[in-house]
Amino acid sequence: MYSGSSDGESHETAQRKIPPASSMLWVRNLRRYIGSGAGLGSEALMELETKRILLDIFKEKQQKSAEAATIPSFYKKKPEEGSISQRVQRLAKYRFLKKQSDLLLNADDLDSMWVCLRENCVIDDATGAEKMNYEDFCHIASVCTEQIGPKCRRFFSPSNFMKFEKDEQGRIAILPFYLYVMRTVSLTQARIDMSELDEDSDGFLQRHEMEAYIRGLIPNLAQLRDMPAGFLNMYCRIAAQKFFFFCDPHRRGKACIKKVLLSNCLQELMELHQESEEEVTDNEQAENWFSMTSAQRICDVFLGLDTDNNGSLSKQELREYADGTLTEIIIERVFDEHARRGKIGGANSREMDFESFLDFVLALENKDTPEGLTYLFRCLDLHGRGYLTTADIHSLFRDVHQKWIEGGNYELCIEDVRDEIWDMVKPADPLRITLADLLACKQGGTVASMLIDVRGFWAHDNRENLLQEEEEPEEEA
Repeated sequence: MYSGSSDGESHETAQRKIPPASSMLWVRNLRRYIGSGAGLGSEALMELETKRILLDIFKEKQQKSAEAATIPSFYKKKPEEGSISQRVQRLAKYRFLKKQSDLLLNADDLDSMWVCLRENCVIDDATGAEKMNYEDFCHIASVCTEQIGPKCRRFFSPSNFMKFEKDEQGRIAILPFYLYVMRTVSLTQARIDMSELDEDSDGFLQRHEMEAYIRGLIPNLAQLRDMPAGFLNMYCRIAAQKFFFFCDPHRRGKACIKKVLLSNCLQELMELHQESEEEVTDNEQAENWFSMTSAQRICDVFLGLDTDNNGSLSKQELREYADGTLTEIIIERVFDEHARRGKIGGANSREMDFESFLDFVLALENKDTPEGLTYLFRCLDLHGRGYLTTADIHSLFRDVHQKWIEGGNYELCIEDVRDEIWDMVKPADPLRITLADLLACKQGGTVASMLIDVRGFWAHDNRENLLQEEEEPEEEA
């Protein structure tokens, strides 16, 4: 027993006398040697440096996250010009757009699809229309896939078939389906072309980018191919302004590509594909903002008003627009609300540049649209309160009444006209008319014409006679 306890005590004493590894000199020297990196190879040093950099980045992000709390990141700085990230972004964008372009049907593919549709459809005995049921639809899909390739397969989905109106036998007409395919291809191509011009890839086109897109379309538009080279830049400015008037309501200087594609402006521009030799009347060309006839007319009007040839219009010069039928007060309000140029010299020297004049013309020619009516309502709202009162209507129509009497017309009672406007609009609040009221009543453009232009009021006052004159030629024909 004595010897056993002695052996145990000696063993415990020996264990206590062994020093910890961290206190040994050779261990400290080895750790110091390894920590300095002197004993590591080049690969180990590189890995160590990489870990250190990543650790620093992680700590920096943690610190920023702690400082930002729960506020999300809503602004990302765009890559600098010429940087690697910008080059990678452009290359990725180029490859993506090229891939999407390769998936599109070309003109030959569309012709082949039309031939397949006509060869495999049935004729409706009652109407003579070419139609197909779902079985024909699937069969045509297979034929088109064999002749054209798999890129046409997406148009022959069941959901696409269900989009079209069906007859009692469940058949759809082939023409609406083919037009749908053509429009889809056309819009997709337009989206690709616009995205290529979108330099910062934010989904918006700036003014020079929109003008470049229109300039690229001109050779493919039959009615614009013979445009004089000297008029090209001016035409692109005029055409682009309509897109910005309707697709950039906040006047930020850039138009959303999605809005441009869905707007009527692009469809109106594409109408110029039609050959001039076909039934395109002068009146139709004048009504299309993008036609050469319309663009030249607008240029001639601006140059005719700009008597001092300084490239902008003064109030006195703008008063001559439309043979001077616009009222004095509306000219003043247009300059107050929509003239972009700053004051040059005295208080009455503010002038309107060409882009502002285009907006002015677009608003007057599109008074029934929300964009045109919004433009004019800002002018009609004399005090900037967001609504019109009976006093405002009286003040606005007073100038119209004066021009009406000067034109040799019968005497008017301003109060009667004011009451008629109230009956036309039927505002939600009987004491005031808002922009929403004018849009809801569907007669906002007529009301605006009555308040700003004596010719517009004359057209309203003689609407029954004008309607009868329009109906008589139709009856004779």
